[in-house]
Amino acid sequence: MKEKVIYKIIYFNSILLIALSTIYIVKFFSIKKEAIEERNLLNEIKINENIQLTKVENEQQAKENERIKQVKTLKSENSDIIGWIEIENTKINYPVLQSTDDEYYLTHNYKKEKTEKGSIFLSKDYNWDRPSDNLQIYGHNLGNGEMFQELLKYTDEKFYKEHPNIRFTTANEDSIFEIIAVFKSKVYYKSDKDVFRYYYFINAETEKEYNDFIENAKKASLYKINATAKYKEQLMTLSTCSYHTEDGRFVVVARKK
Repeated sequence: MKEKVIYKIIYFNSILLIALSTIYIVKFFSIKKEAIEERNLLNEIKINENIQLTKVENEQQAKENERIKQVKTLKSENSDIIGWIEIENTKINYPVLQSTDDEYYLTHNYKKEKTEKGSIFLSKDYNWDRPSDNLQIYGHNLGNGEMFQELLKYTDEKFYKEHPNIRFTTANEDSIFEIIAVFKSKVYYKSDKDVFRYYYFINAETEKEYNDFIENAKKASLYKINATAKYKEQLMTLSTCSYHTEDGRFVVVARKK
């Protein structure tokens, strides 16, 4: 009798052990299956993200290439066209020209037709063979908002924060320039002493000359802008007429990112 009881205990324990083992094995493989499915899902998401990222990058590259192609096409029509300037969500979206003098494109458009609007143009002194340190670019301040009139909106710091970059495309590259200073100035008389003649700065003969330009531009800025430039970084200076004083100018300085 005692042996039967022991046998039954062993039997039930064996059944219980088998049942618990079966439950454990089923649960183990279930968890493992879920882990595999989760890993596969994450891999699929990562692959899709990479595909999407590549698609976006390809689309961006295509847009950049398209802009360069457009500049090349325009340049074939007029060799004076050296690029295209754009400030997003403004009217500033124009071809940029360069002549052998700084007078012609004050009164002519990119088709070389006479017009009071003139064109956006680069200083004749900029040397593309070096190239020079500073793209000094000019445009009229027209009352209807065309050409460089909207530069004056940078007197408002909020406008700067919403439009901190300038896009400049040439036949060779599509670049972004980050604004580092905005200020009011004027064309000074030769007799004026200790003044910042920003319009003379095209190429720095020394590192000090470059740094002095940056320091003076930052000092003259209407508000503090954290972004700055280091020696050898390509600069861009946009200049237009301003009526705050006689022969007034409004200036935006940026550096190539």
